[in-house]
Amino acid sequence: MTERHRRTAAHPSITEVFAQPTADAVRTQLDTVADMIGRQFPKVREMLLEAKEDLTAFADFPHQHWKKIQSTNPLERLNREIKRRTDVVQVFLNPAAVLRLAPAVLAELHDEWIAFPRRYLSNESMGVLYTDTPTVLPAASDD
Repeated sequence: MTERHRRTAAHPSITEVFAQPTADAVRTQLDTVADMIGRQFPKVREMLLEAKEDLTAFADFPHQHWKKIQSTNPLERLNREIKRRTDVVQVFLNPAAVLRLAPAVLAELHDEWIAFPRRYLSNESMGVLYTDTPTVLPAASDD
């Protein structure tokens, strides 16, 4: 079996980790997959177990957030927009001009999100994270 075929065979097992319904099931499945892959690739098993906390961090959030947290689509979109802008400019006068471009793109995208209210994560699902009542500070005294 070639290296490519072995990687292809391991892929469904790894994606199964992210398809579990609960946080405990995610972590248990990662252990199972690591042991299964570890028979052929002991270093991969070690790597998966060392990274377990990072790989399963998404499971500590409400289930409705999982797909959005796992996705790199927003980051990829931002990178494409920065690349598009640099292609338009083509020649920068100095390195500082390049370093000003990314924050300018970020500021513009932020303004768009403010001007056209849209939610990446719904208010209802965010309410699950922030269930406690807001802290009200006492009024300042005029002593």
